[in-house]
Amino acid sequence: MAEKSLTVALAGNPNSGKTTIFNNLTGAHQHVGNYPGVTVEKKEGTCFHRGVCIQVVDLPGTYSLTPYSIEEVVARDFIIEGRPDVVVDIIDASNLERNLYLATQLIALRVPLILALNMSDVAERRGIAINHRRLGELLGARVVPTVGHKGKGTAELLDAILDVAEGRGVPAPVEISFGREIDDELAKLVPLIEACPELARHYNPRWVAVKLLEDDRIIRQQIEDKVPGAAALLAAAAASRRHLQTIFGESPETVLADRRYGFISGACQEAVTRTVEARHSMSDRIDTVILHRVLGLPIFLLFMYLTFQFTFALGEAPTDWIEAFFGWLSAAVGGLWPEGAESPVRDLLCDGIIAGVGGVLTFVPYIMLLFFAIAFLEDTGYMARAAFLMDHLMHKIGLHGKSFIPMLIGFGCSVPAVLATRTLDSRRDRLTTMLVVPLMSCSARFVIYTVIVGAFFADRVLVSLGPLSLRLQPAMYFLIYLIGVVLAVAAAKVLRITVLRGETAPLVMELPPYRMPTLRGLAIHMWERGWLYVKKAGTIILAVSIILWVLTTYPRKTQFSQDYAARRAEAERLADTAAREAALAAIEHGQAAERLAYSAAGRIGRAVEPALRPIGFDWRIGSALIGAFAAKEAFVAQMGIVYAVGSGEANREALRQHLRADYPPLVGFCIMLFCLVSMPCVATIAATRRESGSWRWALFQLGGLTALAYVLTLAVYQLGRILGLGG
Repeated sequence: MAEKSLTVALAGNPNSGKTTIFNNLTGAHQHVGNYPGVTVEKKEGTCFHRGVCIQVVDLPGTYSLTPYSIEEVVARDFIIEGRPDVVVDIIDASNLERNLYLATQLIALRVPLILALNMSDVAERRGIAINHRRLGELLGARVVPTVGHKGKGTAELLDAILDVAEGRGVPAPVEISFGREIDDELAKLVPLIEACPELARHYNPRWVAVKLLEDDRIIRQQIEDKVPGAAALLAAAAASRRHLQTIFGESPETVLADRRYGFISGACQEAVTRTVEARHSMSDRIDTVILHRVLGLPIFLLFMYLTFQFTFALGEAPTDWIEAFFGWLSAAVGGLWPEGAESPVRDLLCDGIIAGVGGVLTFVPYIMLLFFAIAFLEDTGYMARAAFLMDHLMHKIGLHGKSFIPMLIGFGCSVPAVLATRTLDSRRDRLTTMLVVPLMSCSARFVIYTVIVGAFFADRVLVSLGPLSLRLQPAMYFLIYLIGVVLAVAAAKVLRITVLRGETAPLVMELPPYRMPTLRGLAIHMWERGWLYVKKAGTIILAVSIILWVLTTYPRKTQFSQDYAARRAEAERLADTAAREAALAAIEHGQAAERLAYSAAGRIGRAVEPALRPIGFDWRIGSALIGAFAAKEAFVAQMGIVYAVGSGEANREALRQHLRADYPPLVGFCIMLFCLVSMPCVATIAATRRESGSWRWALFQLGGLTALAYVLTLAVYQLGRILGLGG
């Protein structure tokens, strides 16, 4: 039986190996719950060492203790309010300077601290030699090297925990200097804080002074609520912040962060050497190019263009195979009825379900390949760099690099992208990001682009360079995706200077080392995301296809404006085969158009046509847009139903021919633009409602994007007509 017990808190950055150390210490003696009042997971465990029961609490992974996220608030509150006997900061020794930022904040709290330099073997392989004793002296903390996945250093860490808890072998505490100007302001605030017993008994006065200079909202609120005469202290802190802002031209919070990194850099200069002179890891060498301030953005755009080129080049053949299968299936099902016999069931199966769902599933190869390419960029570590690279631009629009991740997920599907905004720290950032996420071209819109680009922009060469040529087709994909990104950036900027005004939280992001992803991992990512698309086709698209078929079929028209049977008989007598087929196709097209115009969908389309005419759309496009509100992919299914074509290769080409015959390329581009910007699908609206907690924001998203789509499409179409590009 243990005679006494200790409480130990494990802190550390994400990906530092903290969980592995926790498992090494506690083994099977652990349980999981939640911190009171929040959904953040709380992991606790026990172990026994030298007759002492050690209660280990695994704090949420954080990069700092500044309360930008609920995890940082929980970790800081536990350390301050829970008062553990020892805090162990798990540090990735191979990324020492980056990981020591959290350590500087723990040092300022004056808690009994141990720095566990984990992954010491990785640091050694990279040629990094750390003088642990010297580093401990410089930081005022006990330092223990560990290799978590091999269990090395666990016993030494336990010994250090007991020593520090009892005050043995602890280096003298250090006080980080922030420079003369800031230290002078701290010296003014500390006596005022010490004069408040409610603060001085509970916190380190200098730490409180630093928090006031950083304008820490939680500390400020606690002082306002609990400290008598708080107004004088807060006024003095505000005056100090203004003074420092005037001196440095930046917020004191930014300057303090820079000085902490300066302190870390100095300590590492003293205690860290490289076994090979000027040695850099492969990731560092790649980052000098990938994150270059001039080359970084063009490289990112090049990778995006190559992604679309890869998707289109490899997806064409399997797409043709799937089209051929659904064409065969439609013919086989239709053959179960006598030729020429009227059958609503056959029409529903062939023209509604098979044509609608098959027309969407046809694009599965393109979707899968697009997800494969994105998964490759994510797993190699490039996407984290892309977020870091975009951070500067994101700050200009009032967001930060973390918002780029949900926006990137939006290229796959807007629904998980909206859900991914939960990772953002600020509610303003979450709302802004989820409102503009639908402007990222999701996989459903990719289906629309494929039909439109194939109809109007295929087989054209943009630039010819001898044996190599840049085709217009992938360039059009790239252009429409780029337009979405630019519009999202502009919309975010407008939101942050109007309805969602507020300061932008800084970005602290781990840049993982580059690695070659496994084929198995890429296949899993591709399948998981692609399967969601397939399930959507089997549920939402199936239901929409049936509804749209009913709307486009009923009421049936029996009296036509002309005698189509006589015209067919006349066309059949033409001797020229090509002329005969063209005449019969025109007759079928005309009769189908009359039937559709008489149907419920046609009447709805006619009703909204006056509003759509200024942007180049007619009632047929209008009726397809109605279905697109349920699911964007339904636009393609509806256009197939409008023109009474199936899903096979010949029928797909027939749909393209109908589009080319009825609309100029300008209208084709306007369709893509409108579908890019306009109302998100029902599932996205529902996700926005759930994540924002209000129908107000969901309806604002719906109405705002639709209005923006109309205005932009109107401008493009009318300008195109003026320039003679189509009418």
